[in-house]
Amino acid sequence: MTNDTALFLGQWMRAPGTTGAVAPSSRRLAEAVTAPVPHQGEPVIVELGPGTGAFTTEIQRRLGGRGHHLAVEINPRLAEFLSGRHPGVDVVVADAAELPELLRERGLERADAVVSGLPWAAFSEDVQVRLLEAVAAVMGPNSAFTTFAYGFARHLPPARRFRRRLHATFEEVVAGRTVWGNVPPAFVYHARRPRV
Repeated sequence: MTNDTALFLGQWMRAPGTTGAVAPSSRRLAEAVTAPVPHQGEPVIVELGPGTGAFTTEIQRRLGGRGHHLAVEINPRLAEFLSGRHPGVDVVVADAAELPELLRERGLERADAVVSGLPWAAFSEDVQVRLLEAVAAVMGPNSAFTTFAYGFARHLPPARRFRRRLHATFEEVVAGRTVWGNVPPAFVYHARRPRV
């Protein structure tokens, strides 16, 4: 068991409702989730629920030192681990619902991409609404939001509720192909154009 997996599993056992997974995401899933990160310019990338940094690593690779990468992690232990591994990332211990304020504090208006590792299906409808409103509030007309869901849970009531909430929040929502190399297999939601 790797250090990442051991830490992730330990944090999941302490708080399964906020950690949401028993193991870090695979590189293939990270590549699919981070696809909207621009390859040029100085983009603002927001990462929600980075955990031990599976998506963080891929975002940093794509950015290559450009732009501003803000990672919002509610778990202090995971945030500390992430800061040590990625000193160039702006890691903050906070609730993702505070996203508009977090960007304002940094003199940033909008995110070019919001990448989420949050366990959406584990949240109540009220929490889903509050978090998606915060995400939509920091997106411009050309911004992208991506998150993932586990294939086995696709038809369970919490997952269906989240899918309806995504369609209510964004004009465009596309579900990607299943990433079979992830444990468990997962797929990515790509969303654009928040509804007014």
